[in-house]
Amino acid sequence: MKKALLSLLILTAVAAPASARDLTLERVFQSPALSGPAPRLPKLSPDGRLVTLLRNRADDKDRFDLWAIDAATGQARMLVDSKKIGTGGDISEEEKMRRERLRIAGTKGITDYEWAPDGRSILVPIDGDLYLATLDGNVRRLTDTKATEIDPKVSETGRYLSYLRDRNFYVMDAATGRERALTSDGGGTLSWGAAEFVAQEEMDRHTGYWWSPDDKWVAVARVDESPVAVVTRAAIGAEGTRLVEQRYPAAGTRNAIVDLYLMSPDGATRVKADLGADPDVYLTRVDWAADGKSVLVQRMSRDQKKLDVLRVDPATGRATLLFSETSPTWINLTDNLKPLRDGSLIWSSERSGFSHLYRWKAGKWTRLTRGEWTVQEVAGVDEKAHRIYFTGSAETPLEQQLYWVRYDKPSRPVPVTEAGWWNAAVMDKSAAHALITRSNPAQPNQTYLADAQGRRLAWVEENRLDAAHPYAPYLDSHVAPVFGTIRGPDGSELHYRMISPPPAPGKRYPVFVNVYGGPHGALVSRAWYRDLPLQQALVDRGWIVFSLDNRGTNRRGTRFENAIYHAMGEAEVADQLAGIGWLKRQAFVDPAKIAVMGWSYGGYMTLKLLEKAPPHTFAAGAAVAPVTRWELYDTFYTERYLGNPATDQAPYRSSDALDEASRIADPLLVVHGMSDDNVVFENTTSLIAKLQREKHPFELMVYPGATHAIAGEGPQTHVWTTITNFLDRMVKDRP
Repeated sequence: MKKALLSLLILTAVAAPASARDLTLERVFQSPALSGPAPRLPKLSPDGRLVTLLRNRADDKDRFDLWAIDAATGQARMLVDSKKIGTGGDISEEEKMRRERLRIAGTKGITDYEWAPDGRSILVPIDGDLYLATLDGNVRRLTDTKATEIDPKVSETGRYLSYLRDRNFYVMDAATGRERALTSDGGGTLSWGAAEFVAQEEMDRHTGYWWSPDDKWVAVARVDESPVAVVTRAAIGAEGTRLVEQRYPAAGTRNAIVDLYLMSPDGATRVKADLGADPDVYLTRVDWAADGKSVLVQRMSRDQKKLDVLRVDPATGRATLLFSETSPTWINLTDNLKPLRDGSLIWSSERSGFSHLYRWKAGKWTRLTRGEWTVQEVAGVDEKAHRIYFTGSAETPLEQQLYWVRYDKPSRPVPVTEAGWWNAAVMDKSAAHALITRSNPAQPNQTYLADAQGRRLAWVEENRLDAAHPYAPYLDSHVAPVFGTIRGPDGSELHYRMISPPPAPGKRYPVFVNVYGGPHGALVSRAWYRDLPLQQALVDRGWIVFSLDNRGTNRRGTRFENAIYHAMGEAEVADQLAGIGWLKRQAFVDPAKIAVMGWSYGGYMTLKLLEKAPPHTFAAGAAVAPVTRWELYDTFYTERYLGNPATDQAPYRSSDALDEASRIADPLLVVHGMSDDNVVFENTTSLIAKLQREKHPFELMVYPGATHAIAGEGPQTHVWTTITNFLDRMVKDRP
């Protein structure tokens, strides 16, 4: 009865007028962006009077300028025009790779900025040099060098500016403009102040230095990559091929040696922090105590089953263990450590099976939140009201809200944001105001300024979906996603999202299964997600688009997530196949025309699904940048889930997608960027060599010079035209 009702709802709720305008792939990737303005890095000025953000241009969705919005009136003005200020010069290869790790490859103009603590100026990097913008519209150039200044910051009091150049750490006196190199031996395999490859790619740590609150000290990482194996990678471009010798820590091999030093900004003092006798550990997080008298260091074991929190004396480097987290599988990192002025700490832990907040004080723990739901990020701390503000999914994993809870008298969390939306939040230091970015399937991202109770004070970016919006011409054919659940093979409740074309009586439709399936890769949410316009274009071409969150994805607790431990490609595949079985039983689905497509881990999942499913379960599959051999991937990510192959290769043999590739019986398209330094191109060359040896047919499209994202309007349009043409030919248009 429920299934019949659901089918009826799907086929009636999405009907569109006959005059609806179809969305083309070409338009999806053109400017202006169909989802409207996509501001990045919203921040509040120190006095709370201005909201700043990076806003992309209507005529170039990949170019960003710095804007300021008056919090009282909502009046917006451009502070820094990247076309007028920038030189257009090339940035260093190191900065290009850093942007790749930040997932902003292909962006132009201004990619970052930082307020001075006095609220009078903003530090802005453009095209490899640094500029200081004041609120009256003036912009002063601070550096003019051939080298790229990387990861610039304003110190906590505003007295100093700091940055990396040529793998060394520099400090500039903000008043005089005089710069000082605090290190001079950086170069080659040695760098100061930078986050190493696995920190950027896997730990979500994109910096390697941290100022103390009083500016007396700066903690600086020293990274020695000499133990890391050199991988010779062919970067195949349109104009030729160059061999790149990259230090890449593949699973089972040695990592970089990362030490931490405490330096005074005048360069007079340098002390090494005692991080223990074992050098084969990860420096995962660094925070300063609220009084600046100690630095809090998170140290993780190589197997990622133990995380220690150390208190380090900056004057001596002596470390004291405060507490440890342990897990029989792995520990997920967060940025939720928040030091309070009374010496206590706010901390999040999955020790209960779900991520929840705790307060640590003088060795004693107080639990602040509880239940079968997850806390995501601590957004702010109001120490006057004793409140912690955080995002989480207490009501449903499909939505995210901002809540607060008292840390002195914990009780049920109080929601700040409105149900029916997916919300993210950035708060000022006192947690008096919040910048809320929200969306749902009927409304692209909106950003507004709110007070601590959630009352909207001003729109920062209303992005109203009206007649002037870029998506307006396609609203008549827009269809709302339908959400539901199925039971997985182990009884787990699995959430899905489905978008369908307007129904015709008795007609069965082909299905485009969009899969990711990997850790921290949940796709199903009640949000205006990034690929919604693209998926609408697929619906306009006659496809049903279906996504399912399998075991191994996030937001569902450790039991759900840890199902992939030492067994990638098992639970995820079984759950996805349960979703395929459910699809085939629906009256509106053509069971002979189900295609699967995925990118990165989704590409791996595409191959595993085609290998493990009975022949002709799928009509075809498209794998983009797929992992085929996990031993080619990096230490931190791969060993977290599969262990160390140097001591146990069995999980790798069972999880790789190469050995059983000859079992693929359905049409296959493989796509890869030829300069991918994340999922290296060797993953695909290994696959195609095996398929060729075994006389197994497949189709291939490669992109010279492209990295993992295959970024840019032209390449993205070409990728998706290639995929849809292949699937139309092999699936949708097949008799």
